[in-house]
Amino acid sequence: MSDPLVIAGRAFRSRLIVGTGKYRSFQENARALEASGADMVTVAVRRVNLDRSKESLLDYIDPSKYFLLPNTAGCYTADETIRTARLAREVGLSDWVKLEVIGDQATLFPDVQATLEATRVLVKEGFTVLAYTSDDIVFAKRLVDAGASAVMPLGAPIGSGLGIQNAANLRILREMITGVPLIVDAGVGTASDAAIAMELGYDAVLMNTGIAAAQEPVLMAEAMKNAVLAGRQAYLAGRMPRKLYATASSPAERVVR
Repeated sequence: MSDPLVIAGRAFRSRLIVGTGKYRSFQENARALEASGADMVTVAVRRVNLDRSKESLLDYIDPSKYFLLPNTAGCYTADETIRTARLAREVGLSDWVKLEVIGDQATLFPDVQATLEATRVLVKEGFTVLAYTSDDIVFAKRLVDAGASAVMPLGAPIGSGLGIQNAANLRILREMITGVPLIVDAGVGTASDAAIAMELGYDAVLMNTGIAAAQEPVLMAEAMKNAVLAGRQAYLAGRMPRKLYATASSPAERVVR
């Protein structure tokens, strides 16, 4: 915990946050979660069996080991999103929520205005809100002003695996947003994408499909764990300056002893 991720005063040892959709089985999901080293895991409220009347993903996640972060995946309006967050709290999942309001079904881009509306309501009701959004600096600032505990801009469309497509915008966001953690959410396809996100100075990366859709999800989960750690270390170390021409690694002058 020498370099923890801190959100709303709570410290997490891992800067990798993982989702729980698209796995071939609950057992595979559990093995990948273990391999990822993550201690925060998102659960789609609308896609899990909350009453435990039959086998559920929640049967495979130890709440004493993992912090459950309900998410509002599949919601298309602010009202629907607010109701889903309230349901998660009522059934005892958490009063934290990964807020996701989809504005377009084809691209799954967020409805930033509806996200802002839902954030304002839920923060007033005592929720800790981590808001999935676009890379729009104006709305990112408004989410912070509305009380969001973390801002989560996409790196590419959800589930696309395209990697970081908007590095310039993400750099601007990193420079302009300092009051809350910034977490890249969506688009990560392989370990190098995760490392790039962390090297840009982001506080964490959230991913699901990049692990779940890999040919070997458990092995990819371990790769993502190492990539996030390496990217964070590289960011803290500070990369060398870029130069147009070569610079010799060894001095050209002959040393006379």
